[in-house]
Amino acid sequence: MSLADELLADLEEAGEEEDGLYPGGGGGESDGEPGENQADGGLEDIPEEMEMDYSGTESVTSIAKLRHSKPVMSGPVEADPEYRLIVAANNLTVEIDNELNIIHKFVRDKYSKRFPELESLVPNALDYIRTVKELGNNLEKCKNNETLQQILTNATIMVVSVTASTTQGTMLGDDELQRLEEACDMALELNQSKHRIYEYVESKMSFIAPNLSIIVGASTAAKIMGVAGGLTNLSKMPACNLMLLGAQRRTLSGFSSTSLLPHTGYIYHCDVVQSLPSDLRRKAARLVAAKCTLASRVDSFHESVDGKVGYDLKEEIERKFDKWQEPPPVKQVKPLPAPLDGQRKKRGGRRYRKMKERLGLTEIRKHANRMTFAEIEDDAYQEDLGFSLGQLGKSGSGRVRQAQVNDSTKARISKSLQRTLQKQSMTYGGKSTVRDRSSGTSSSVAFTPLQGLEIVNPQAAEKKVAEANQKYFSNMAEFLKVKHEKEDKV
Repeated sequence: MSLADELLADLEEAGEEEDGLYPGGGGGESDGEPGENQADGGLEDIPEEMEMDYSGTESVTSIAKLRHSKPVMSGPVEADPEYRLIVAANNLTVEIDNELNIIHKFVRDKYSKRFPELESLVPNALDYIRTVKELGNNLEKCKNNETLQQILTNATIMVVSVTASTTQGTMLGDDELQRLEEACDMALELNQSKHRIYEYVESKMSFIAPNLSIIVGASTAAKIMGVAGGLTNLSKMPACNLMLLGAQRRTLSGFSSTSLLPHTGYIYHCDVVQSLPSDLRRKAARLVAAKCTLASRVDSFHESVDGKVGYDLKEEIERKFDKWQEPPPVKQVKPLPAPLDGQRKKRGGRRYRKMKERLGLTEIRKHANRMTFAEIEDDAYQEDLGFSLGQLGKSGSGRVRQAQVNDSTKARISKSLQRTLQKQSMTYGGKSTVRDRSSGTSSSVAFTPLQGLEIVNPQAAEKKVAEANQKYFSNMAEFLKVKHEKEDKV
């Protein structure tokens, strides 16, 4: 009994008690006058200040709250009779589904005699039953059949019509056909009864699970609760399993038995998830399943009967959906920041200075880089046009002094190589173009004023001078051993 019915019963009992206290209140035959005085006295006893003034009231719902009142549930949700009725209705829908599967197998076994290929072409049980009822023995009804177009897709109808023209099935008898029609009618009636049960459960879901109904809708909430076996079982279920409730296998035009959308159930096909683009639906289904789990746990403990938690969870879901669909921020082309690194420390020392001097700009390169003003220069190479030698090898450069040669940029020669070159440059007698060879005009006969002709060695004097120069004035000369004064005196 609801709160409104209890209140009405209390009012009726109060009215009966008033009639017992005042039997002549309406005016009796014997004691009419006292009755009238009592009635008049009763009305006169009501003060005028007790009458309420409703002229400033905006809405009638603020003063008349009985019509919109809801009974308050206390204790476990399983103790409520209406909840037990809803659970029984959900269990009944499960039994109806089992009956539909049994009828589908019966129809399939009977109709395989006439059209055995139809089972693989139409895998859905209800679609198969509707197709069998529509076709019967006449398989030519597949072509241009409006009723069949409402049951199957155009691609499936085309495949069924082509297969029906080549099937090896035989005609059914009248008794067999009548049994098939009876089974098909029973299956369709059971399906209608299941839908009526779903409608009743949907109408009561706002009372049983208000928060869950706000998030996914009453119909989806009823289906989820029915498959889960009640609100308590649903509240104990994790979100990953809740998302898979109601998953069905679908086929691609009858040729493949693979699932089109694996791991998708009632939540994936609800309006909240289907309103998003296809690439975000799986992510959205996971989010909605997680929030439905929280809402079902709140409903199982009778918290937030007005649905405030459900509204808050739904607003959070919508905010995340809007965030996912926002366009990415436009990337602005930013200039490179100014380098903040200071000048690095360079290596110093004698070795570094020598290397810098050796690799410095030479005088030849300086002259080659200079250009004479208002003068057409000749190309150094015929292949490379525009490449000239500058002022290299030209006179009248305008400089008063001769350019000083920088010894640090000269080619470095080792001491052993210098000794070898110095020995090779030593010649005796006349100079010759051939290395280490004397001139052919050199002779050993010398004319002296005392003895006249004299045979001497012409290379002896030159050799002696060269040895002296090499000993004292050569670049490779070493310090000689100097004797001390004491040793000289001794």
